[in-house]
Amino acid sequence: MTLHDEPTQPDDSYLRSVAAATARAVAGAEPLRSPFSGADPAVRAAADRWIERHGADLVELSRDLHAHPEEAFEEHRSAARVAELLGAHGHDVEVGVGGLPTALRAEAGSGGPHLAVLAEYDALPGIGHGCGHNVICAAGTGGFLAAAAAVESVGGRVSLIGTPAEEGGGGKELLARAGVFEDVDAVAMLHPFSHDIAAHPFLGRRQVEVVFRGVAAHASAQPFMGRNALDAVVATYQGVAMLRQHMPSTDRVHGIITDGGKRPNVVPDRAAAVFYVRSAEPGSMSDLVRRVEAIARGAAELTGCGVELHWDRSPGYLPIRHNAALAARWAVHQAGRGRTALPRGVVPEHITGSTDLGNLSYRMPAIHPMIGLGEESLSLHTEEFAAAAGSAAGDRATVDGAAGLALTALDYLADPELREATRAEFAEAGGPLDVTAYFA
Repeated sequence: MTLHDEPTQPDDSYLRSVAAATARAVAGAEPLRSPFSGADPAVRAAADRWIERHGADLVELSRDLHAHPEEAFEEHRSAARVAELLGAHGHDVEVGVGGLPTALRAEAGSGGPHLAVLAEYDALPGIGHGCGHNVICAAGTGGFLAAAAAVESVGGRVSLIGTPAEEGGGGKELLARAGVFEDVDAVAMLHPFSHDIAAHPFLGRRQVEVVFRGVAAHASAQPFMGRNALDAVVATYQGVAMLRQHMPSTDRVHGIITDGGKRPNVVPDRAAAVFYVRSAEPGSMSDLVRRVEAIARGAAELTGCGVELHWDRSPGYLPIRHNAALAARWAVHQAGRGRTALPRGVVPEHITGSTDLGNLSYRMPAIHPMIGLGEESLSLHTEEFAAAAGSAAGDRATVDGAAGLALTALDYLADPELREATRAEFAEAGGPLDVTAYFA
């Protein structure tokens, strides 16, 4: 082994300083409060009793999904397990809604306002539930069942919608385009994380494959007769690197070269790369898309190559538009479980990713609170996070999360002032966006 056989390890001093600053901010954070009364205490007590009686069933579901991870659009066993539990509690389940074989829907109540609790259950290649979707699914299922047990006391409807393929497949967007959410007034789900947070930003994300077409030639005998597609890809990659210093600090562009040619002695006539483009606002994401496209077209002009840009072979994701009125009710109920759901900005907002829940949040009011798994150093999409999601901390998050979702749903259905505040906040933020047209 020589000195340079192994990569240098990144220095973690910045992460340690961020962790220390975050710990100080968390210690000094004021808990969120809500001016709304929500559902009657007797109704909330009925939902809490359901959680107390059946929490073990939810933990069993979470553990079972964790032990049998299934990737996007292949979650047949997971969907069947959810349907089995719903059926055991007397609910009819439609599996295959919206044309997706692993999507499902169950509903309770009648008439009036309608809140949907969402469940994700797809896993990641190689590391299983490294994003904790087993917890999301079991908590969402339990939240629906507990709310359904009390919904007749408040009126309106609560549903569970199982949404496949969040990890890159855009299941929620596909279901929305199929009309599955047309009669839904608001949506709620949770996500496991390192901290408890009532509303944490998630970035919008678009993906583009850039394919360059050049002219092949012998790289030694007649290189002047070639047009090098790999040069165009390298110029694009370097152009994106230069763009990064002129982007907002919230934004991200990252990519890989997927095709760089076949042999060193042949000028590549085809080369390709894939980039993810992420931004905190729909408008800034559109601008970033235009700038990345300009870089690719400039690289084509520079090298004499043709270029094709293939955007969003699976649906793109919008950033989340959080509904603060509804999120505050979640925080109130998590306080009752011994958790402090932090407000925005306490945990650094650059520690984030993207989710297709953002697409729904521009169609209707939505919440996507984070529920902590007990380790503040945890990072999503890692083996460590997968282990935590299948641990006692994941079990507690499942039960606490189910209670929070159930009580928040019942508050929304029972309290007309809360519903009006939720609606008014959504309207003030810009109202519904034509998501399909945005990505066209």
